[in-house]
Amino acid sequence: MAADLESFKLGMRRLAAGVCLITTRCSDGSQRGMTATAVCSVSAAPPTLLCCINRSNSTYDAIRASEIFAVNVLSLEDRPLADRFARLIPPEEKFTLGLWHVRMTGAPLLESALAAFDCRMSQDVAVGTHGILFGEIQAVSVRANATKPLLYAHGVYGGFSSYSEASDLESLWIPTWDYEPN
Repeated sequence: MAADLESFKLGMRRLAAGVCLITTRCSDGSQRGMTATAVCSVSAAPPTLLCCINRSNSTYDAIRASEIFAVNVLSLEDRPLADRFARLIPPEEKFTLGLWHVRMTGAPLLESALAAFDCRMSQDVAVGTHGILFGEIQAVSVRANATKPLLYAHGVYGGFSSYSEASDLESLWIPTWDYEPN
């Protein structure tokens, strides 16, 4: 028997994940994008990653039509973009914040991203409410002066502190999240 929906959601909220913007350029030149945390590497040969997107999201259909997308890994400084791309606003308004450029595929790449993966869609697998999009990486941009990644857990954004940065063991167990337990 499958877990109930609320237990599943509660458990998944405890899985910290990096925050990314998934972006694409449509055949008419317009752009689409969304905030996502369900992104991971698949293979180094050929370099491939995947992202999971709700099939009711307009960005999903735009990626399927264009067969290109970019995964832009956000830093703490990019939090306003994470908020903006998660909102239901006209797609063109999302891209008015940040500096954007293109490389191989034409998908929008964020200049301030810690890393940006320019992908050509190689496969799309439907699972429940979501599509798993596999992207063969065509180009990678990596920010030279890397800052801390933007993370998401417990329903809020937060940051990362390494073990070596912790002043004492107790500080490792105190989250840096904007989270208040019930």
